Parts: sequence; structure tokens; C-alpha cells
Amino acid sequence: MLAGFRSFAKSPFAVLLFGLLIVSFAIFGISDVFKGPQGSGVISAGSRTMSAQDFKARFDNYRKAMEQRGGEAITPDLAVERGIDRQIVQELTLQESMAAAIQKMGVAPSDKLVGDIVHQQMSALPPGQRPFSPITGKFDQQAYAALLAQNGITPQAYEASLRDEIANAHFFSAVADGLKAPRVYAALQGAYLLEARDVAAFAVNPASVERPAPPTDAQLTAFMKENAERLTRPETRVLSIMRVSAKALEPTVTIDQAAVQKAFDFRKDSLAKPETRSLIQIAAPDAKAAAAISDRLKKGEDPVAVAKAYGKTPLVLTDKPKTAVPDRKVADAAFTLPAGQVSAPIAGELGISVIKVTKVTPGVVATLESVRPQIEAEVRAQAAQSKAYDQTQAYQDAHDAGADLIAAATKAGAMVATTAPLTAQGTDPVGQPAVGLTPDIIKTAFGLSQGGESELVELGKGEYYAVKVEKINPAAMPPLAEIKPQLTGIWLNQEMGKRLKAKADALAARVKKGESLDAVAASAQSKVQKVAGLSRQNARQHMGLGQEFLGAAFSAKSGETFVARAGQQGEAYVVAKLEGVKAAPSAQVAQIAAFTQQQTAGGLMRDLGEASRNAAKTQLKTKSNLTLARQAIGVDTDALAKAQDAKAGKKAE
Repeated sequence: MLAGFRSFAKSPFAVLLFGLLIVSFAIFGISDVFKGPQGSGVISAGSRTMSAQDFKARFDNYRKAMEQRGGEAITPDLAVERGIDRQIVQELTLQESMAAAIQKMGVAPSDKLVGDIVHQQMSALPPGQRPFSPITGKFDQQAYAALLAQNGITPQAYEASLRDEIANAHFFSAVADGLKAPRVYAALQGAYLLEARDVAAFAVNPASVERPAPPTDAQLTAFMKENAERLTRPETRVLSIMRVSAKALEPTVTIDQAAVQKAFDFRKDSLAKPETRSLIQIAAPDAKAAAAISDRLKKGEDPVAVAKAYGKTPLVLTDKPKTAVPDRKVADAAFTLPAGQVSAPIAGELGISVIKVTKVTPGVVATLESVRPQIEAEVRAQAAQSKAYDQTQAYQDAHDAGADLIAAATKAGAMVATTAPLTAQGTDPVGQPAVGLTPDIIKTAFGLSQGGESELVELGKGEYYAVKVEKINPAAMPPLAEIKPQLTGIWLNQEMGKRLKAKADALAARVKKGESLDAVAASAQSKVQKVAGLSRQNARQHMGLGQEFLGAAFSAKSGETFVARAGQQGEAYVVAKLEGVKAAPSAQVAQIAAFTQQQTAGGLMRDLGEASRNAAKTQLKTKSNLTLARQAIGVDTDALAKAQDAKAGKKAE
């Protein structure tokens, strides 16, 4: 959340508001809530329009985040296959609708508020990243723009995103202010959680069911067709990858000592450690007060107490070079006094003050021998990068002359590796990730046709690659002979499951007609087990019973008989009867209601926020263009439509 809202974050309704806002900002982040130019676009909400370029930027950010988390390349086609593109469009549609509605209401932060929050956020960054002048301490617009540019953001876009977030915060804090869920809501939750159920059940004995005979090839072929989508192996590609790596070339570089000396001479000033000083500075209201402060400090009085007597707080600088002292005249005085000395009153550029130097750390002049390993490493890296560049030029010349990737790489002395068949996710057919291949290489390779070669791609710092698609293995079903043993096992398990289910249904029907659960269990060579006091609060303690069994037990009515799969893997069928339902103790319900009222209010606020976003979408008649969104991220929508039509035709048959 915004650094400028730290005080707001402590307020009672902040948890409710943040719970709502996280829906909008957790995925896309502050840097991604930028608005595109007006005109037809992917999303149109009121006066706001998101361009195809803007959508692509957001999609790319989301894709990169997914690739870092999952370690697999997310191509545009894969995003469409998994519905990622549709999810992003839907979420952004709601975001834009809400932002447009708030904007239409006239909720807009002032330029001063936006500026104040920018300053607060930048001040919260690590010291080396803050865009403030080390001399004057003032905000540096150029450094600020450069910092944002490193993340592909402009100041205008960054501040536009802040305006949206501040407007959201103001609007929803007003909505949340004073919101209090009725206590009965929390009480109902308590009653729901603590309601206890007594269940009796027995497992269907597999020995009581005739085992199926092994399937015929015809049955397995039909089974394969039924499960074609799950059994089809994805397209794979065999790649030849030419790599030029400065890092790999470093061990082959001979260090030129003259180059080392030259590099040191160029950098020795920056390698030296400047003198630093620690000091205490007390601002004075006038020259007379400054003289009194100086006298008291010279007598050894505590600087904090002296400053407090004049309504001031001392400024403490620790181990700072001269350039880090904001006031130039104060810096001049501080770097002439010995340690332990107090200055006379200083009429500085920023006012009158007195300083006491508490520590002096002499500067250190760099020598070549003291930094030789560092300088040699830099010279070696630069020489290796130059060598790598020469290799790429030799490769490019050979390739331009007609040599294919392997021949050109051989002539240039570059490395070439041929992979095993790889999927678009960068894994082999059994799901193991390929070593040393980046998502960008995989993405490049899957954008080529068979036999196609990419251009030489520079990754930076002397790293280059080019890729050739040697062979494309289309997505296809494996032959029956290859997977027959595994498929037979799956078919037998499923068939056995069907027979166990039929047996369980028949046994349950007998219980429903009046036979006792114990008698029916005995006839099926099984035994009744009982679970008493099962509640939604203690359900975690009974997870071994399985999700399906627990779900059926909590949805059944008292006295009802039901059939469900049980066990963590759903390995057994059980016939069960809900023998009784006990209402939650009123004292415990009241206790839970008191504890959960705030969370109940939070849930109510989240529901209200989501309803607001949907209402804004309806009222503004927000439109989205999924086809344009897909085209923006590089999907061939014509080919996609043909593939979907073909698939629909097959299903119809």
C-alpha cells in the first residue's frame, strides 16, 4: 500500500479497504494500472479507454511474474489455452469500470497530495536508490525519472496510477467508515461452524465385487478417444542453439597488465575511500542562541538536552563524507575540526547552527595492489565481452554468406547444442525442465517454422544466442502399444470404481428401505464405524475421511443415507447415515460472534466492493474486446478461430 497512507492503515476500516483493494492491485501492481490513450481499445469504460498497447504491457508484466513463479515459459498461445488472457481482461474490465465511476463522481486527489505521496514513497526506498540530491537533499526530478525508467515507467504514468489508487482509497474509506456488520451475521457463522454431526458408515468391501476382466484393444481404443484431450502429447521441438558467452570465454582470456594499470588509473579516485565524519548539528534561532549552544556543548552538556532547551532536535550524521553534509558551509567547518571539538556559530546556507564532531575516519587512497583482483576481473570481463562480440561478427558474416546456423557457429568457434524434444514450456515430454534454456529462447524457438533460424539475439553483458528448429513433432496421441500397460491399469481402476459405486448404491437403497446399517454392512462383509461430534470447526482433524465424504456429511439431512468416496485419494466407497445433528452451544456461539464480528464486517465490505465493481460495469455499459486483446499479445486470432471451429465440429460428431 502507499507509504503515505501508513497512518490510514492503522484505522479500523483499513483492513476492510485493503482487503477490497488487493483484488484490484495484487496481480497487476502499482506500476501496471496505467491508462492508455483515448479511442477504440481493449476496454472502454465511461471516458476511459485502454489501448491494445497498454493491455500488452500489462499482459507482459503478468506473464513475466508467472514465469518467475512457475519456471516455465508462458507463450501467448498457452495463455489463451489456459484462459489467462480472458481472466486479465475480466479483471481489468472491473478495475476500469470502478475507476471510471469514481472519476465520474468527482473524486480526484489534488496535485499536492499526489506529490506528497511520491516524496514519501521515494523516501522509503533504500538509501542508494532515493532520487534526492546528495548535496542539497532536495528531490531530484531527473533521478526520479531515471529510477522509474529502469522499470519501464514514466513519471506521468506512475502518478496517474497513484491518482487512481488514492481516489479508490478515499472512496472506499468513506464507504467503510462506520460500517458495522449486524452481530447476528457473526452469530450465524458461529452456529454454522459449531453445529455437530454424528455419522455412521461402512466401506464397501472390494472382495464383495466381481473384478473386471482385462479390456480388449477395442475397449482401450474407445477409452483413448474418450480421453483424447488428456492423452494427447503436446507439440515438441528439437532445437539447435548457438550460444556465445563472454562468461564462458573469461578463462581463455590472457590478462594484459598494461590494461590493468590503465583501468586502475582511470578509476583510482572512485576506488579510494573518502574521509568520513560523525557529527551532531543543532540549529539555532539566532546568533546569540548559537553562541550559548556552542558554550554549553564545549562544557560537555548532553546535545539532546541542549537542543531541547531551544525547542530543537539535534541532527546526527554518522560516518558521512563531506559531500553528504547538506549545508556546504557546515561541511567545510565539520571537516576542519578535530574529533571531540565544538564549532563556533556557523552562518550556513540553511541557517545558523552549531556542530560537534564526534568521530573522524581518515580516507584511504587506493593502490593497485589493494584492488588488483577487482580490476583484473573487470579487465578480464571486458576482454571476454570483446572476444564474444568478435565471435558474433564472425558468425553473422558466415550466416549472411549463406551458411546455416551450425556451419556459421563452427566457423566462428561458437558453442552449439542440440536439445532433446522440448515443449513450449521448456520441458521434455516427461515434464523435466531443460537446463540452461531461458523463457526467451523457448519463446523465440516456438515462433519459428521447421528449419527456421532466428536472428542473433543479444542478452546483454556479452551473452548472445541464435536458435534453429531442427524438427517439429506435432501434438498427437501416443500409439496404443506404447501405453497399453498403463492404460489398462487406469481402465481397470475406473471400471472397478464403477462396480463399487453400483454396489454402494444398491446397499444404500436397502438401508433407505428400512434395513439397519449394521445388518447391511455385515451382509457386505464390512463393519460400521462411527464419527461423533463432527463439525466444520474440527473438520481438519478428520481430513483422512476425504473431501467428498465430509462434503456429503455436512450437506445431508438428519437421518439421511448417502454414498460417497472416502479416503484422502478417494480410494473407497462408503455407505453412510447421518444419525443426528446437534445445535451449537449458545455460549460458544456468542463467544465466536464477539471474536469474528470484525472479520464478518471485512467479508461484508469485500462483498460490497465486488458488487460495486460489477454495478459500475453494468451502469457504464463497459465493453471489452477479447479478440483485440489477443491480437495485441501476438495471437493469430484467425488461426485460433479455425482451430476452435474444427474442435467444435469433432465434438458434434
